Amino acid sequence: MSTKYIFDFERPLIEIQSQIDDLESTSIKTGLDVSLKINELEKELQNKSKDIYSNLTRWQKVQLSRHPDRPHSIDYINEITDYWFELHGDRNFSDDKAIISGIAQIDHFKVAIIGQEKGKGTKQKLIRNFGMPRPEGYRKALRVMKLAEKFNFPIITLIDTPGAYPGIGAEERGQAEAIANNLFEMSSLRVPTISIVIGEGASGGALAIGLTDKILCMENTWYSVISPEGCASILYRDPTMSEKAAESMKVTSIDLYEMGIADEIIKEPIGGAHRNMKESAKNVKESIINNISNLNKIEKNVLIEQRKFKYDKIGSWTESE
Repeated sequence: MSTKYIFDFERPLIEIQSQIDDLESTSIKTGLDVSLKINELEKELQNKSKDIYSNLTRWQKVQLSRHPDRPHSIDYINEITDYWFELHGDRNFSDDKAIISGIAQIDHFKVAIIGQEKGKGTKQKLIRNFGMPRPEGYRKALRVMKLAEKFNFPIITLIDTPGAYPGIGAEERGQAEAIANNLFEMSSLRVPTISIVIGEGASGGALAIGLTDKILCMENTWYSVISPEGCASILYRDPTMSEKAAESMKVTSIDLYEMGIADEIIKEPIGGAHRNMKESAKNVKESIINNISNLNKIEKNVLIEQRKFKYDKIGSWTESE
């Protein structure tokens, strides 16, 4: 495993891997047969990996969702589509690079794809504004959604953002209005809609492309009204208490599934999506195809009613006397 980016909870795995590397180096230099010992360590590494990654805390899952090598929207688009044609601009102000959108083909389905893109490397991160969309990004997303509705294409959205950009310019151009308008319009789109949380899903910045018929979450992701750090700053007056906040907030894919918010959890390779991009993309593609196939069977008016009912019941509760 790569040691470029290591979290504290992964250090026991690095120690075992280091022993394996040392033995292999010794074997090459001396000609000694250490294959039995290497096999033992490899089995230990495999078992330890399963133990660690199957018992991650909520905060550790948040950390994995932010791993620098984790696949982004453009990575999945390139891997799962047979054809991709990107569309730019909101036809009003500019083209927001934090959101990518376009028409694609996945298997035999023609679809519209809208994804939040963080970028990799300093230059791309600055161009993509670290995945924080401005209002023109959300308006571009809506423009592509309405185009998809016109041609009866299912809509796929890929969520991965630390939140909508809170800058002065964004506020002056109507950030809140753009988000609210997307929610309003998405509630009544007459085509199947699917959102997939592939990394971070923070606040209205994520929800603005997330009001869909099906909400799918990759295994090591989070989706919440605020980040754990933001919550810790408000509740505990201390952003370093983010681990405690994450536990209280119940932000992970499993939490969302158990609360009836997420409809499906997409399996990741052991250690996270970045460990095997092709396997991760394969799982995402299979889930998309399966969900489109099922949603296409539903009559349009029924689809809209089911969508509205889905969100009406989120957050509802009953009180006993």
